[in-house]
Amino acid sequence: MKVLISGTSSGIGRAAALKFLSAGHEVVGLDLLGSTIENNRYSHFITDISCGVLPDIDGVNILINNAGVQDTGRDIDINLKGSIRVTEKYAFCDGIKSVLFIASASAHNGSEFPEYAASKGGVISYMKNVALRIAAFGATANSLSPGGVLTELNARVINDKEKWDKIMSLTLLPKWAEVEEIAEWIYFVTVINKSMTAQDILIDNGEIAKAQFIW
Repeated sequence: MKVLISGTSSGIGRAAALKFLSAGHEVVGLDLLGSTIENNRYSHFITDISCGVLPDIDGVNILINNAGVQDTGRDIDINLKGSIRVTEKYAFCDGIKSVLFIASASAHNGSEFPEYAASKGGVISYMKNVALRIAAFGATANSLSPGGVLTELNARVINDKEKWDKIMSLTLLPKWAEVEEIAEWIYFVTVINKSMTAQDILIDNGEIAKAQFIW
């Protein structure tokens, strides 16, 4: 299948691209930056999904909206409007099987930066709209909401011991997810799954579920 992934230069997007390539799929990446992926089944386009020229790509079977920023002043433009722009161009066509959005635990609890939380909440709402419309093609649309993930984007807290210790005290499982684990979730929801649609899956090591039980 042909898989289109936004944000493949690093982090979750790069891990997802490598996962699909290892399974024999053709992968097309969109990113502001270049890519270090070397595979004859991988092609890469450099563009700003929020306002740049989106290349003409035919025959997309799986679309993964992963590209995102945090606390930049452009969170809504890129995370939400960029995802809408990419989806409206590539998703609604014959042969489409699945659309997936990478949202965030922040969409559920409103924590982190205001525009970031708002952008990811919007992503989940838009995902449900896509699911309603893309069902006509026999396709699914879902989202994943990771909590903390070990990516370059989060280096400022991962490398700060005081902040890191506080973060770990807030989760049931005192750890963050590896990008490879999120890539496995992405593969399952878009390839293995055939019946779940219009759903968001929270993957946060129990951060939202943590509570203090007091008699």
